[in-house]
Amino acid sequence: MSPRRNRPKGAGSSGRSAGDDRSGRYGGWQSTENWQGEEWSVRHVAGSSAQGKAYRCPGCDQLIPDGVPHVVAWPAHAGADDRRHWHKACWNAKDRRTTRVQRSRNAPRF
Repeated sequence: MSPRRNRPKGAGSSGRSAGDDRSGRYGGWQSTENWQGEEWSVRHVAGSSAQGKAYRCPGCDQLIPDGVPHVVAWPAHAGADDRRHWHKACWNAKDRRTTRVQRSRNAPRF
């Protein structure tokens, strides 16, 4: 028995096309958003491409464990050093969050 096909073979392009999916090696798709008067590049990273890496989310100051899908965002005019890894929910709620996150003195800054 062959596996079920979700789309007909001759289906036209509905949704994002392969040209729009600028995923590169990260397994996600990239877009541009406006936030705080700046243009931000936002890349959605699949969990499988984040194996062996853990990041700290600037939205909630919690670790994003390896293998968890998340969002990488950086100002469009900035370089690779300004990229930040966010939980998807934290990125979506960034306008509703405040900057009241307080770290202890000995907490690492990621």
